[in-house]
Amino acid sequence: MLAWWTGPVRCCPSLAAAELKPHMKRQSDLKLRDGARVGIIGGGPAGAFFGYFLCQMAERAGLDIAVDLYEPRNYTCPGPKGCNMCGGIVSESLMQNLATEGIALPATVIQRRIDSYFLHMDVGSVRIATPLHEMRIAAVARGAGPITSPEPQDSFDAFLLDLAKKRGVRQVQERVADVGIEDQMPRLKTTNGTEQTYDLLVSAVGVNSPLLKNLTGLRNYQPPQRTKAYVAEFQLGEAMIERYLGNAMHVFLLNLPKLDFAALIPKSDFVTLCLLGDGIDKSLVDAFLTSKEVKEVLPPHWELPKKHCHCSPNLSVSTAGQPFGDRIVFVGDCGTTRLFKDGIGAAFRTAKAAAKTAVFGGIAGDDFQRSFWPTCKVINADN
Repeated sequence: MLAWWTGPVRCCPSLAAAELKPHMKRQSDLKLRDGARVGIIGGGPAGAFFGYFLCQMAERAGLDIAVDLYEPRNYTCPGPKGCNMCGGIVSESLMQNLATEGIALPATVIQRRIDSYFLHMDVGSVRIATPLHEMRIAAVARGAGPITSPEPQDSFDAFLLDLAKKRGVRQVQERVADVGIEDQMPRLKTTNGTEQTYDLLVSAVGVNSPLLKNLTGLRNYQPPQRTKAYVAEFQLGEAMIERYLGNAMHVFLLNLPKLDFAALIPKSDFVTLCLLGDGIDKSLVDAFLTSKEVKEVLPPHWELPKKHCHCSPNLSVSTAGQPFGDRIVFVGDCGTTRLFKDGIGAAFRTAKAAAKTAVFGGIAGDDFQRSFWPTCKVINADN
């Protein structure tokens, strides 16, 4: 995929921090055995992928385990209740990986297939086509669509969560309030008062969860560095999208103060706007939308509607420090991700590597160091 980020990349102190700690002795007896309980916090792509692969591999290994996934949101609800605050691009490499796993995205989940990128700069624009003009990149809705959607849309995250549940994952629709260690075992407590101890705890909470504060320091974990983004979705209509944006993702590298990167992602009836920068505010959004380069892409006289879905989520800009330990592992954005691109693909890769380690390697910190961390290091090198 096109590398979205052109600004400075922050150095990641976690590369050294995640090397094996002296106190983290090899504990080959820390294994998942029949009757083991695994808890997953977060039902986005990272959590759903982990649950799916864990159950699949446990069945292959003849292992009888119980898997609870804590996710309070309902991805079939339009608007903030079911939203995962993301642009919603499924990369070509992830589409190929899903196909290899026998996972086919339903046609109703794919809102538009992307066949090219348009890169817009102050000095001009250029179209970058996908190899052989194949349309393997997909634009999806992470929830059930914006709050202004006339009807709910088929959610990519709901599809993945349903896959995990069909494999044997049990969704617990409660919000986790606190996590701690009791007799060397991870223990969590929900806002409803439910308490449960697990043999293995998997954090897939992303970087927008207030729970990150409770997780900080747990098994030496340090959250990734973060920056703010701006994401908005506005209804343009399928005909207008086809006419003006087509099947291309439009990327903007403009000389606007505080703006590092912007993109317009066409979907079915809606367009998703993503802005990255330092101190994004209304004046910057207005300056971007009224710039010559953007006005040439959108319909004449178009204005951002007063009522539209928008949010300012955090984005990870580094790898977490020590994203694993005895009986705990961090997958997805709260662990290791691709910088500003293909976050769902990174969730797939880290979740599968963590599940494979847990089933066939072990659940001690040195097991994750040996078999999970190399996948993270490949992503770090790419970043």
